[in-house]
Amino acid sequence: MGKRENVWLGVAGLVIRDDGSWLVVKKRYGGLKGSWSLPAGFVEEGETADQAVVREVLEETGIECKVEGLLGVRTGVIRDSISDNMLIFLLNPLPGQKVVAQESELFEAKYIAPQILEDDPETSVLLKYLLSVQIKTKSSVEGIDPGPQFHYTDYKLFL
Repeated sequence: MGKRENVWLGVAGLVIRDDGSWLVVKKRYGGLKGSWSLPAGFVEEGETADQAVVREVLEETGIECKVEGLLGVRTGVIRDSISDNMLIFLLNPLPGQKVVAQESELFEAKYIAPQILEDDPETSVLLKYLLSVQIKTKSSVEGIDPGPQFHYTDYKLFL
C-alpha cells in the first residue's frame, strides 16, 4: 500500500464563454451521475494541476482552453479515510470550437446560461454555489525557481 494511496488530487475547470454561458457536463457514473457539473478529473503523474485541468476539459468536452487562474480548493474526507482534494480553475475557451462530449464518461456536455443552471434541479451543489458568488481568481506566477536541489521540471505559484 502506497503512502499516499488515500490522498486524491483532482482538478475542475470553470469554462466561461464570451456570451457568459458555462461549459458543463453530465457524468455517467459516480456521485454526480446525471447532474450538471464542471469538467473534472485527476492530476496524472508528470503534470502540474493547471496542465491537468486543460487536459481534462479537452478530453471530456473537446474544448481547448487557456488557464485564467485558480478559483479555489474543495477539500474533504470520505468515510474517515480518503483525503479528497480538488483545485478549481477558471479557463477561457479558445475561439471557434464545438463541444464534443466524451461519450464513454458523459451523457452530455454543453454551454448553458448561468440563469438556466441556477433554476435546474439537476445542477450540482458545487456548481450552484459557484453561480451564487462573485468569481475571483489567483493568477499564475511563473519564472520562480526554488533551487536545483528540488529538481523541478515545472514550477508555478497561484497567488
